[in-house]
Amino acid sequence: MTSQIRSRPGPLYGALEAGGTKWVCAVGTGPDDIRATARFATTTPDATIAQAIAFFRPHQDALTALGIGSFGPLDPAPGSPTFGWITDTPKPGWAQTDLAGAMRRALGVPVAFDTDVNAAALGEYQWGAAQHLDSLIYLTVGTGLGGGAIVHGRLIHGLLHPEMGHIRVPHDWAADPFPGTCPFHGDCLEGLASGPALEARWGQRGETLPADHPAWPLEAQYLAHGVVSMICILSPQRLILGGGVMLQTHLFPRVRTLVHQLLNRYIRAAALLDRIDTYIVPPALGERSGVLGAMALARALGSNATNT
Repeated sequence: MTSQIRSRPGPLYGALEAGGTKWVCAVGTGPDDIRATARFATTTPDATIAQAIAFFRPHQDALTALGIGSFGPLDPAPGSPTFGWITDTPKPGWAQTDLAGAMRRALGVPVAFDTDVNAAALGEYQWGAAQHLDSLIYLTVGTGLGGGAIVHGRLIHGLLHPEMGHIRVPHDWAADPFPGTCPFHGDCLEGLASGPALEARWGQRGETLPADHPAWPLEAQYLAHGVVSMICILSPQRLILGGGVMLQTHLFPRVRTLVHQLLNRYIRAAALLDRIDTYIVPPALGERSGVLGAMALARALGSNATNT
């Protein structure tokens, strides 16, 4: 599906949210100035990348830069021989795919490249629920489960990038004998609480389960344990929970209550003690966090190129 939107003139940036289920493309300058958009299913690397290139091709002469937020694991380190690659992903057919390089060669523009969750974190920091803050965590709970983080106004990188979905959480095998779906770790946070884990455990997709189904207290328990670990490690000023599973909005009060109980008033910050409903929140940009974050990556790259 593609749409064209007329808007005011200005420098153009490309944005690509490369998800494991769907890709979202946009051209514009920010959330209030989107010139064109497209959304299509993630199929094979060759076909999906070709579809993205075809979307951006009419705009390539005007593009200052392209930002990509992609599913992973991936290599976001400029200077690395595999920079811009999706690396050892469990998604069939996509391991060792040179995504950023393919886009750069086809379009002839600079490319910024990061994880889809880091991009979403940047989008919310720039224009969404974490504006005017110094730090945040964005956790997506959907087809996969992953997190991005900003500390002191900068996205976190290190050896590669955060892998918050693969932390270990308490697993009561007697209460929940489900072994988990992660092909690497079994019952890590993603293996127990992602959308596919919900479906595999209960035999139906999460959106079909009623709010009083026993799936949801268990889901909230795993998410709360993961969130508590993240709060204790990074001490973010806001924690944003996005992704398809979190469209079940009844999960938010469950998770907040459990986080409060698990922390047991140890971290004596008003945001946690008195205002947790404004601390653990959904993304203000909704489903646009990732693609707008990719646009923010492109804007930053374009600004750096202009200033050097």
